[in-house]
Amino acid sequence: MFYTHSGAVKYDRYLRGNQVKCQLMPVPRKLSSSCGIGARFEYEADVSLIVSEDIERLYRKESGEYQLVYSAE
Repeated sequence: MFYTHSGAVKYDRYLRGNQVKCQLMPVPRKLSSSCGIGARFEYEADVSLIVSEDIERLYRKESGEYQLVYSAE
């Protein structure tokens, strides 16, 4: 989840530039966001390597449930 729509678009370009396929989409109703836009992608390495200043929170979806893996302070 992102603070702004432009931050989501910027992050999408960043991931694609690093060969990570990304799909921008509305944030699920279970979660809240300042801008309502989320990014869906698969990434197996340490998520701290792809955190940017535009990210408000990162979740992992497993078995239909969302698990918080990163939250900006």
